[in-house]
Amino acid sequence: MVSNVSEDEGGPRPLVGLPTYYGRGQYGVWDRDAAFLPSVYVTAVTRAGGRVVLLPPEQPWSAVEVAQLDGIVLTGGDDVDPALYRATAHLRTQVPNTRRDSFETTLYRRARQSDVPVLAICRGAQIVNTVHGGTLHQHLPDLTGYGAHEAEVKDEFAVVDVTTVPGTTTSATIGEAVSVRCHHHQAIDRLGEGLNVSGHAADGCIEAFETADARMLAVQWHPEETLDDLRLFTALVTTARDRARTRTTTDPTVEARP
Repeated sequence: MVSNVSEDEGGPRPLVGLPTYYGRGQYGVWDRDAAFLPSVYVTAVTRAGGRVVLLPPEQPWSAVEVAQLDGIVLTGGDDVDPALYRATAHLRTQVPNTRRDSFETTLYRRARQSDVPVLAICRGAQIVNTVHGGTLHQHLPDLTGYGAHEAEVKDEFAVVDVTTVPGTTTSATIGEAVSVRCHHHQAIDRLGEGLNVSGHAADGCIEAFETADARMLAVQWHPEETLDDLRLFTALVTTARDRARTRTTTDPTVEARP
């Protein structure tokens, strides 16, 4: 169900921030640096009833600035820097994008400080786990007992069956079980403080987790790639809309709660 908010329903659609990343782009006669994000993220949030603002990885946003957002989607992408969880890089771990890592870890901390709801997707879930003090498996194929969580063909996804944990927000949102599209060679190892597992694959891989206050929900899969099932995005937009209607001033001096 799409959760559009019209002016007659109490105001504009909630404003949802989507982090972007820098890369080389070719368009027209130009070949130069650009800010990127797959358009499916924008489409998913928009169809779920939100309006999108794209966030390039420039200067960190303050708590007061983040509080102007009604919701955030931490998007997918390249591997998180192992230094964030005090590990040495595996040979298969990608060269870190420290600029993006720094921007997104700060953005998430400020979101928690300002009580902005967050949906974290794939890389975004891993960013969240490291902020909470958790660690990652850097290359699942090296580990015994894990199935395929990424496709071998470029631009394709592995299909993984996920079972949710009863009583969690994840389960209430998407049901007891769901088949999802995954593309991650890394995964959650030690879950961070204050996080609860809310979904796992048959091989035991953590595929979803959330905070006890349900203001952050993270999934290792890519829900934006299944636009006929917007339940996770609709849940975020609904929470963001409620926050927009009841928003109060946040004290930026309060310590962030990861």
